[in-house]
Amino acid sequence: MDGSRIGICCGGNWILDHVKTITFWPQEETLTNIVAEELGTGGSPYNVLVDLARFGLGVPLEGVGVVGDDADGQRILEDLQRWGIESRFVRKLPGVPTAYTDVMTVAATGRRTFFHNRGANALLAPEHFVLESNRARLFNLGYLLLLDTLDEPDPEFGTKAARVLFRFREAGVLTSLDVVSEDSQRFASIVVPALPHTDYCIINEIEAGRTTGCEIRRSGKLDRGEMARAAEALLSRGVKRLAIVHAPEGSLGISACGERLWQPAHRLPEGFIKGTAGAGDAFNAGMLAGIHEGWSLERSLRFATAAAATCLRHPTTTGGVGGADEIWRLAESMPYQALA
Repeated sequence: MDGSRIGICCGGNWILDHVKTITFWPQEETLTNIVAEELGTGGSPYNVLVDLARFGLGVPLEGVGVVGDDADGQRILEDLQRWGIESRFVRKLPGVPTAYTDVMTVAATGRRTFFHNRGANALLAPEHFVLESNRARLFNLGYLLLLDTLDEPDPEFGTKAARVLFRFREAGVLTSLDVVSEDSQRFASIVVPALPHTDYCIINEIEAGRTTGCEIRRSGKLDRGEMARAAEALLSRGVKRLAIVHAPEGSLGISACGERLWQPAHRLPEGFIKGTAGAGDAFNAGMLAGIHEGWSLERSLRFATAAAATCLRHPTTTGGVGGADEIWRLAESMPYQALA
């Protein structure tokens, strides 16, 4: 890795979330009430970069992607400027809308359902990733399975996303990967080809299970043995440095050099959770911060776990995420769940 590099660059889906809190999830052709509405960030790079900015660690941040030449696209660019995130490679495309998601969050449970318009993100292609003037130390790409052009086959690398990751690694940049929790059989053809070009794979138990074929959750219960096998399988299929699998109950990190660490999630008081959207991205941002800063696996997992907990206290994807000092206070004061 080039020692002169500094900062974190994130590329992939740029989405505006229209978050609606509803009283309950309705049956078809019936009615439920919307009790609150907010606009929020959506998509891996947008969420992760805003979370990193909210941490306040002073890490240079940069985005790569495409938005529509419309009001939503302009709003995203203005938001990045407000957070001090470099946006020169977040480009407007004419004739297509900025991607958006209607997020329906049930008030009593915080559980959410997504209705998504892929918009401009479907056109994000390898040529949009310019390396010549990029000085980042770490590059995160997400979400695979939700980037139509990058998910397409590539004759040399398997997918176009894998080609992008290869180019960053060849330039001396550490690479990280995230995927969307899709209910499909596409993981083997789209996610697996990217793994050999990935230094850090940080995904949830659903995504890890579908990528590796491990049945991590049985009858709703987390199977820690299968979770460990999934992390090991990610490494055996090419991940270079570290595989992280996270779930609501806790997370597991296994490094290529054999380090293995379980981290339980926090036990949160009743009423703390206002929404679960964005918690995985907050966890990812916490891990990326630790990787960039050279923290130990234990310190990184603790920080990422507490960062995800702060995210849960707000219905939008990033509105609840705290600064680093607040996150550490939560990590040190809030009890952990018992990992079965």
